[in-house]
Amino acid sequence: MVSTDDATLAERLGPTPEPITPEHPDVTQWRPASLAEIDAMHSVFAAAAPVDHPTYTTPREELEETLELSHVDAARDTLVGFAADGTPVAVGVAMPHADRSSVVRTYLDGVVHPDWRRRGIGGAVVQWELARALQQFAESGAALPAEAVMYADERDAGAVVLAERLGLQTERWFTSMVRDSAATLPELPEVDGIQIVPFTPELAEAGRTARNDAFRDHWGSLPTDPERWEQFVGGPFFRYDLSRVALAGDRIVAFSLASVNEDDWETLGASNAYIDLIGVVRDHRRRGLAPLVVSRTLAAIADAGLEKAVLDVDTESPTGANTLYERLGFTATDRSRALVKHY
Repeated sequence: MVSTDDATLAERLGPTPEPITPEHPDVTQWRPASLAEIDAMHSVFAAAAPVDHPTYTTPREELEETLELSHVDAARDTLVGFAADGTPVAVGVAMPHADRSSVVRTYLDGVVHPDWRRRGIGGAVVQWELARALQQFAESGAALPAEAVMYADERDAGAVVLAERLGLQTERWFTSMVRDSAATLPELPEVDGIQIVPFTPELAEAGRTARNDAFRDHWGSLPTDPERWEQFVGGPFFRYDLSRVALAGDRIVAFSLASVNEDDWETLGASNAYIDLIGVVRDHRRRGLAPLVVSRTLAAIADAGLEKAVLDVDTESPTGANTLYERLGFTATDRSRALVKHY
């Protein structure tokens, strides 16, 4: 008999047959997503955004990038549901994380058009996503923990109910924070041996290395692989001109990386930049690098004429990041949660 510690996920989970395609009287066709289906998928996410998370949108490009990832099998990991007249009404995505060094993780990212809710479609989609996640876990061949993860805005009570019915539980809360670019930035001292410079494409791989080091002890963080990193820094929204890094010699030891999605300006009511990633490598913490590098990004955002800066923070961050951002003038707005089921 194989011990629990040595057993692979396939041995622990037992049979994981191909997920059964949902059956629902209002959805006459379900089919896997493809690049040709991007507009249909995006129409559902776009319709849901004002209801589920009114302050930000889901870019079409983000969905396209998901389907293009080499570790995503769109034919098996995605599902789009259509009504009899061809209207797209639901999307299901069971997106595996590329890194499997410590855990096998799949993100459940489904949505139902608001006009088609309260009919049982969402429950069928989430059930399909979780069944596909279990199959991914078993097929990994890994003798590791596994987890299915779903993120939901605090206002999206329906998604939380569906997740909890299948055994996912809230494990973490995140807070969105906004800062007015007109606010005065505090005067911060320089740090000996450190140079703050704009992020450039030549520093891209060094930035990935720094990101993976800085986030090693952050909840839910796994290493970012080169393919996903290139999508991020090479994508249509990333802004090298607003991003700043701290160099110790030729090594990046802190970073503040920002992007701009103009579709979010209307939802927030102001032009803004989103600071995607802020971090300090572990052997350079407690030197004041985080506020220094973030303040330089904030100055660049203001100089670019953008009215607001936005970021999200783990409410239980080991670095005390939420307090840092408050000192820089950010105020809390929305909250979201991560729901997880472990295997």
